[in-house]
Amino acid sequence: MKKISIFGATGSIGQSTIDLIRRAPGAYDVVALSGGHNVAQLARDAIELQADIAITAHDARLEELRSALAGSGVEAASGAAALVEAASRPADWIMSAIVGAAGLAPGLKALEQGTTLALANKESLVCAGALLMQTAADHGARILPVDSEHSAVFQALVGERIEEVERIIITASGGAFRDWPLERLKTATLAEASSHPNWDMGQRITIDSASMFNKALEVIETREFFGVAPEQIEVLVHPQSLVHALVGFRDGALMSHLGAPDMRHAIGYALHWPDRNALPVARLDLAAIGQLEFRAPDLQRYPALRLAQEVMRRGGLSGAAFNGAKERALDHFIAGRIGFLDMASLTEEGLATLEAQPGLIDASMTLENVTRVDDLARRAVDQVVTQRTG
Repeated sequence: MKKISIFGATGSIGQSTIDLIRRAPGAYDVVALSGGHNVAQLARDAIELQADIAITAHDARLEELRSALAGSGVEAASGAAALVEAASRPADWIMSAIVGAAGLAPGLKALEQGTTLALANKESLVCAGALLMQTAADHGARILPVDSEHSAVFQALVGERIEEVERIIITASGGAFRDWPLERLKTATLAEASSHPNWDMGQRITIDSASMFNKALEVIETREFFGVAPEQIEVLVHPQSLVHALVGFRDGALMSHLGAPDMRHAIGYALHWPDRNALPVARLDLAAIGQLEFRAPDLQRYPALRLAQEVMRRGGLSGAAFNGAKERALDHFIAGRIGFLDMASLTEEGLATLEAQPGLIDASMTLENVTRVDDLARRAVDQVVTQRTG
């Protein structure tokens, strides 16, 4: 029986993972589940799957979780330290689907146990890619990508050598506003930004899709995971979300990965790797689809893609600064303090503020330094918002 843990169990990735677990009764022994404010869902899943422990990220929700788990035999815990402790418990496979930089510490702890880490938390690689990859190498652990694009690249590279890769193309739906006039983006509302045309995802990643910040993070993730140069990474807008990525080789060949927009494919591939088991996902009818559309991204519409290139060229801890500033700008947009287009300019100002501090971005890549830069980036964005709003 395969021992597994799911961090971020109540989110869309976590729920899709649990869906696959339910379909294979008796195949998995669930060690730990974690979630955020949705403690009712977390408790129901923990009881159903007979998890050893359930952790809420929020200390204020601990008593509610304990009450929901009363009499079940499932242990309840809360907070960042509890997440790290749960990640240290023996498991064969751990899903890292916590949103944001908060997923880095438990991910690192899991890798230190030599386990297989199914990584949906792209922010970990953006903030501390070198640290994450080195930790995996030092402890004989393995990282399997769960983002649909990076899973697609990973699959296209089976039997290939990375030295023979000429370029990697990751696709983007273009998000909710891909066909809007640029002028209209100034008045885009939270509700409009929170609706994705193709994927069923959480609010934050849906908004990041509309702004293309999600794709900017994935560009950096591609560099960190596959070790290719920034100039080898391309983005194509593909409205149908059926081609997830393409790998171009030095002989001119392109290897593409197609599939329905269903995260259970990438999750299932990582869950069953190195085998390829049957999955409950739709099969594509290419004749019915008829044609596939691609277009180059408009950098005026999507400034996040330009910022990603600048972050990769800068290196060091600039990824942590970029992600921290981006996350905080998103917080302010959700709270209604800024407009949709303000997120990019705020992120850029926050990044510039930190880069202006001598030695900060070039400090050694440790968990402590990454956490510090992340915090400073968020504070820098807060200061700009205060200045703008009075």
